[in-house]
Amino acid sequence: MRQILLLLLGAYLVCAGQHSHIVIYTATKGVPGFPEFVAATMVDGTQVNYYDSEIKEVIPRQDWVRGAVDEQFWQRNTQIRSNVHQVFKNNINTAMERFNQTQGVHSFQLMYGCELDTDGTTRGYYQYGYDGEDFLSLDKSSLTWTAANPEAVITKVKWETKERQIAEYWKGYLENTCIEWVQKYVGYGKSTLERKDAPEVFLLQKDSSSPVLCQATGFYPSNIMMTWQKKGEEHHEDVEVGTTLPNVDGTFQKTVTLSVKPEEWKNNRDDYRCVVQHVGAAKDIVVTVKDIRSNPGSDNTIAIIVGCVVGFVALLSVIIGLIFWRKSNGYGRASTKDSDSENSDQALDKVNAE
Repeated sequence: MRQILLLLLGAYLVCAGQHSHIVIYTATKGVPGFPEFVAATMVDGTQVNYYDSEIKEVIPRQDWVRGAVDEQFWQRNTQIRSNVHQVFKNNINTAMERFNQTQGVHSFQLMYGCELDTDGTTRGYYQYGYDGEDFLSLDKSSLTWTAANPEAVITKVKWETKERQIAEYWKGYLENTCIEWVQKYVGYGKSTLERKDAPEVFLLQKDSSSPVLCQATGFYPSNIMMTWQKKGEEHHEDVEVGTTLPNVDGTFQKTVTLSVKPEEWKNNRDDYRCVVQHVGAAKDIVVTVKDIRSNPGSDNTIAIIVGCVVGFVALLSVIIGLIFWRKSNGYGRASTKDSDSENSDQALDKVNAE
């Protein structure tokens, strides 16, 4: 089962050889100091615009997006997301009632989007989540809804019997309008979205008895292969593969941790190495134990780096979410009649509309 988590961490596990366009809405309750509604659009794992209930404005996140559409586009989408905010306030209250909840931290989310492969194959998805778990999703091939729990069955039945136009609308949107926007965005941001930045790779270890972290950072696109090897063979035992995470500059980072017994490390440490493969690197990047950054002066630095990332992920994983999922040719500036996926609120359906 897919969890809808990590919105601002992005739809970052975008597969090589395809482009994607994903929109995420998240409403929260019981989270002091955090906007009660957040919305973002991701293209190929890169956030291109953002809105929340505090700033009350859709803002571009990439320079190339600013010139891609006219001012009315931003004004129109700001109004739409403001409307969606009100819908989602009702949705989260309804969900709490269905789950018999009266207090606590809760989130209600919608994620929808599409993918376009280099061979022209397309995919689309539209699903709701509640408190980081699946709630309701569209099967666009059969125009039916999949309820992930009993609390979602009420909406499933209603939408399949009385409001079939909802599924029909989103099938058309995902198979047509969404794909058009993938192509447009990729055309606008080709130099950014199709760049290939090689990773820097480090080995980090607090002391000789601590796990060894192989960390790759600064790479783009997000697809990367990282493995630990022992005597030249892939080593999977005692290895934990971390999630690909975003850096503030639009690149990514990932950590693969090796945790062997101190005795094994003491006797055979020279047998281990970390190997990284990425499209931005001309050849495999190999880092050996002689490259480990480990001394008393670096302990705090390592702790701060890891602590900040873990803290950031922990906060967002409670609140916001997302699932990850070529073609480019010159596309012109979008006119005011063009509508981004955020303009689809006519069918951004109310879970509490019984």
